[in-house]
Amino acid sequence: MYDDTKLQEAVLAELAWEPSVTAAHIGVTAISGVVTLTGHVESFAEKHAAETAAARVKGVEAVVEEIEVRLGFDAQRSDNDIAAAVVNRLEWDVAVPRDAIKVKVESGWITLSGDVDWNFQREAAVQDVRRLLGVVGVSNQIAIKAGVDVLQVRGNLMHALYRSWSDPQNITVTAHGGTVRLTGTARTPHDRDLAAMTAWSTPGATAVVNDITIS
Repeated sequence: MYDDTKLQEAVLAELAWEPSVTAAHIGVTAISGVVTLTGHVESFAEKHAAETAAARVKGVEAVVEEIEVRLGFDAQRSDNDIAAAVVNRLEWDVAVPRDAIKVKVESGWITLSGDVDWNFQREAAVQDVRRLLGVVGVSNQIAIKAGVDVLQVRGNLMHALYRSWSDPQNITVTAHGGTVRLTGTARTPHDRDLAAMTAWSTPGATAVVNDITIS
C-alpha cells in the first residue's frame, strides 16, 4: 500500500502518461487512499479521462473529482446546438434503442434519462455524448428495466467460464432486484473479471457485486 506522498506521485505520473490529459493543469492530493483531483481542463472528455487514469492507479480506493471544465471560445456551443448534436449522435448508434433516451441540456450540462434493457446500452449512450463539443458535464439517469433471471445468469456464467477452461461450480449467483451478487472462488483474476462481465451482460442487471475470491 502506498503512503500518501507516494500515491500522489503515482497518480501524477499516470496523468502525465495519459496522452488525452494535460497533466500540468491538474492538481492531486491523496489521503488514506482517497485521491482528490483539482484544476481545470478544456473538455468534459479530458475531465473523464483524468478521473479514469487516477482510478486505475494501484492503491487508489476512491477519486474525488473537482476538476473544472473551461471551454475555449471555439468549443462553446448553445444548449440547443448541443441537444441537437446529442439526439443526432444517439440516433446513429445501433447500441442505443431508438426513442428510449430523453435528453436535457442546461448550460452545457447533459442529463440523460429513460429506460433500457441492458447496461451496455446505458454506457453506450454516455460514451456517445461525452466527447461532443460544448459539453461540461453528463448526468446518467438512464434506468435499466428491473428483473434479473438468476437461472439465466447462472447459465450464461457456466458457458462463459467453461469456454475459458474454468470450473463455474464454485461460484454462486444471487439477485435482488437488479443487483447481481457473485460469491465463491475462481482460479485466476481473469476468471473473476469474466464472471462479473458475464453478469453485467444479463438483461435487467443494474449492479454487480463481485465477492469472488481467488483460490
